[in-house]
Amino acid sequence: MKRSKADIIYVLIQFVLFILFILEIAQLRFVLPDIVSTVGIIGVFIGFIIILISLLQLNKYLSPFPSPKPGSSLIQNGLYKYIRHPMYTGILMLLLGYSIYVSSGYKLLVTFLLFVLFTFKSRYEEERLAGSFKGYSGYKKKTGRFFPKIKV
Repeated sequence: MKRSKADIIYVLIQFVLFILFILEIAQLRFVLPDIVSTVGIIGVFIGFIIILISLLQLNKYLSPFPSPKPGSSLIQNGLYKYIRHPMYTGILMLLLGYSIYVSSGYKLLVTFLLFVLFTFKSRYEEERLAGSFKGYSGYKKKTGRFFPKIKV
């Protein structure tokens, strides 16, 4: 299947941001109390668990590209019952937690840029999903993008 330009651009930007996250700018480091660092480690752990569960639930439908794989089906159980993009949630939580743990303003900035990218990428992805799956609009109304919807 031929990928669209948008699919490739989103994945390339994501890859570049992941590479940039590995780097560090020492001048943007800061000092946090130990308790905050502990919260960061908890975020890393929770993010890792969310990523792992999402990988297992997506199984053969996993793809870095926002367009759904041909022959895929809409997953609406497990984490996907509550969140439309738990993989992005897990990545963001893991990177945010690690950024806090190592007290890196630079890594926090890259994590924020990934959040912005995932917001745009998920909007594009949802347009593609709505075109591929008849029940997507109803599913979208019931679930949150990155976090469960809070019912008031």
